[in-house]
This record gives sequence, C-alpha cells and structure tokens, in this order.
Amino acid sequence: MQIKIRDATILNPDGNNFKGDIYIDGNIISEIKQKISQEAEYVIDASNKLVIPGIVNMHTHIAMTNMRGLFDDLKFDAFLNRGFMLDSNRTDEEIYWGAKLGILEMLSNGITAFMDLYYSEDIIARAVNEIGIRGFLGWAIVNKEITTQKGDPIKNAENFIRNFRNHELVTPLPAPHGVYSTTRDDLLAAKELSDRFDLPMTMHLSENKKEVYDLVKKEKKRPVEYLEGIGVISDKFIGAHGVYLTLSEIKTLGKYGATIVNNPVSNMKLGNGNFSPILEMLQYGVNVTLGTDSATSSNHLDLIETGRVASYLQKNYREEPTAVPAVEIFKFMTINPYKVLKKKVGLIKEGYLADLAILNKGLNMEPSEGHEIESLIYSGSGRNVQYTIVNGKILYEEGKFKGIDVEEIIKKNVKIYNNYKSLINS
Repeated sequence: MQIKIRDATILNPDGNNFKGDIYIDGNIISEIKQKISQEAEYVIDASNKLVIPGIVNMHTHIAMTNMRGLFDDLKFDAFLNRGFMLDSNRTDEEIYWGAKLGILEMLSNGITAFMDLYYSEDIIARAVNEIGIRGFLGWAIVNKEITTQKGDPIKNAENFIRNFRNHELVTPLPAPHGVYSTTRDDLLAAKELSDRFDLPMTMHLSENKKEVYDLVKKEKKRPVEYLEGIGVISDKFIGAHGVYLTLSEIKTLGKYGATIVNNPVSNMKLGNGNFSPILEMLQYGVNVTLGTDSATSSNHLDLIETGRVASYLQKNYREEPTAVPAVEIFKFMTINPYKVLKKKVGLIKEGYLADLAILNKGLNMEPSEGHEIESLIYSGSGRNVQYTIVNGKILYEEGKFKGIDVEEIIKKNVKIYNNYKSLINS
C-alpha cells in the first residue's frame, strides 16, 4: 500500500523539521519533499496538522489494562501483593483481552511501539500481531521459588525468544522482574539470554526506598552497584523507574550507555516519594526514555501527558523553569528508545520504517507556529491524535480502528474486570 501525507508540518527530534509531503511505500518512508506528484492509494490531507515519529511507551504491563481502578490508593506493598494475587489466578484469555484493550488505547494516543514486562508474553504477542502495533515484549523472570508462572521462568523466557526472534513486529527479550524478586543466578541467566540472542534486557530498578535499602542490607550494595558487580549492566540494559539513584550509580549507568525509563505519573501515584534525577542522567550519558507503567498505577496510557508531567516535575523540584525542556521530552518519547532497541525508527526520514502519528492542533494547541514541539508537549495530549500508522499501515483513523470490533473488546474486559472485583472482595 502507498500512502501520501500532504501539506504536513513534520516534527523531528533531531531538529530537522519540514513543511511538505511524505510518501510511504509499503512499510518504508520512501520520499519527503515540498510537493510529491506521485499518486498513492491513500491520501491524507495534513494541512494544519503535526506529523511526528511514532511515540514509544518504554515501560508498561499492558495485559493489566483490564485491572484499571482495582489498585487505586493502596500502599506499595499492598499494591504488589494484590498484583501477585490476581496474576496467580489469571487465564490466557484474560491476558489476551487486557492486552488488546491497552494496545487500542495506546494507538489512540499516537503510540506505535511499547516495551512490556510480564509473563505469558506469547499471548500478548498474539494481540500485538492481530492489531499490528510494534511490541518489544519482555518475558518476566521471577525466581522459580516465588513465581506464579507455570514452569521455569528462565526456560519460559528462552522458549519465547526462540519462537518470536524473527517476527516482524514482535521483539522478544528477557525481563528479570527486579532485584527483590530474583537471585543472582536468575539475573545472570537473563543477561546470558540477552547476550546470546543480542537483545535488550529490561527490569525494574530503584523504584522505591524499600527495594534499595533491603538490597543494601542483604548485599551491602545499592542496586546499580550490585548489578554492575555481577556483570549485568551494559548498553543493552533498560532500567524502569530509576528513582532512587546516587550520583555514583548514575555515572556507572552512563559509563555503559545504559537506558532508564522515567515513569513520573506512576511514581507519584504510588507515593514513591522522590523524582528521577533526569538532569544528572543526561549530564553523564544515560539514555533517558519515558513510560506510562501499567494502567493500574498510572491509570492512563497517554505518553504525551506523561512527558509533560516529567518536565514539570523537574522544573518544580529544582526551581528551574529551563530544566528538561520540551524538545528533550520529545526525544525521550521518539528517538531515544531506538538507541537501545536498534530499529530504523524514531525519525521521519527517507528509508526509515513508517511508524508515525498525525495530530490535529485543535483549540488546545493553537496558536503554535514556530513553537510546535513546545505546544505538543505542554498543551497537547493523546486526544489530539487523528491517525496512527505502524509499519506503513493505518491502524487508527479519526477515532476508529480498522477491522477491530472495539465493542467486543470492551465487553470482554468489563466482564473480566467484574470477576477480578469479586475475587478481591471474596
């Protein structure tokens, strides 16, 4: 299929912005210039619209979307315990329908790719493939003595990687849950999978004080010190959260070119009591990205709003309005993820994969000429998204999903949600 996008205001995180036309041939951006005369099967009039690279949600648990609202206003320990309790009773179908609901929400918000951390990622991969989003799916590795998974989590992760390693849209990867739920051997096994299959590896990192202080008590080291000591930190390492990091730990992460995923909305809602030291990370070479976390902790999957919160938190805490400007947030959600994910995506550029979003400026983003990126981050939201294109296919168009029975997905998830409520109250 060929798609021509006409008269667009094209925003790129590298500053190479442009007004003109975009031509997509198959799954590739084949041409960008002021006027393209070539005909296409589908033409989008993007006058007075913004075209941006597809947004990447770098940390979520997408199958938990049908648990939204069931974890509100709980202490963090109670939050985790409820999660483990519900996880131990979930069926494949509940995971599948929850993933579908979350994927549709992300697409409606201009998100074209996401990184997941969960078990049963083969079921989530099914939902990814059927809808057409790009999924970087991390199979959760939890110590086998405490896991709710069937079988050995490390073997499960390896089997998943072997089965999906050559998939067009799914990138499988190992995902140790955290230092508090894995042993040294579990972490080394995950790193071995990452190295053997040349894949990134993601895990929760320094999300809250208890996690850090419990490890210090046990190992006499903070999480990054411990992980470096056993050889886990590398340029393929992706740490979700990174809230309680010392300057020494930040320098270590930067030395290896590691990636951190800032999840400010989730961290605030869970009362984790601090903010991620993004300025120091940028100063010392850490690759910073953004995540929503699951809909149980952030309650929405809108990364534009998440990015705005990330910027405002830094400005307010540091009493410095120039801290983490809009253009930096724009990089966090578009090009920075692909520094570690190693796909030719993240820019609207000839030869790149056609993952992009088209936004209507609307009343909330006008006037904006000359400061469109600032308008996007500080005034925009997922509600401005009109089109989401993944791998050259239009998946979301003006409030509708092509070939998807949205009502069925909602109906299935409402039933599952009610079952969870009954389980919690029993």
